[in-house]
Amino acid sequence: MTLAPVATLPLLGMVTPLPGFPEFRDYVLVTADGDGLLFWLQSLDVGGPRFLVIPPARYFADYDPVLPAALLDELGLDDPADAQVYVLVTVPAGGPSAATANLRAPVVVNPGTWRAAQVVLPDGRHPIRRRLCR
Repeated sequence: MTLAPVATLPLLGMVTPLPGFPEFRDYVLVTADGDGLLFWLQSLDVGGPRFLVIPPARYFADYDPVLPAALLDELGLDDPADAQVYVLVTVPAGGPSAATANLRAPVVVNPGTWRAAQVVLPDGRHPIRRRLCR
């Protein structure tokens, strides 16, 4: 009997903890739909948080955040185009049709090192709550 290889999930190391979750730094990004449209940013700690995230370019063609140079340095990114960007999604009690994405504070990942950080964009062009519709 031959066993299929087990896919490994990269460990995302947050260089600074997510706001409100100072004790959690290690996460994995797990597909939530199998199509690459929805992901869980899941803490590795027992009882740790789990956040629904999306790659914003798949939902918002006009999303073009300018990533601060200090963030790029912190993550070891020479070119902002190399960054993987995800935004947190909030699904209110009203259900998925009222879901919003936080475009102001993306989670940025260096796919070469798997170092990650959430950044609050300083320019204010992108809203904290933008209706999620595809």
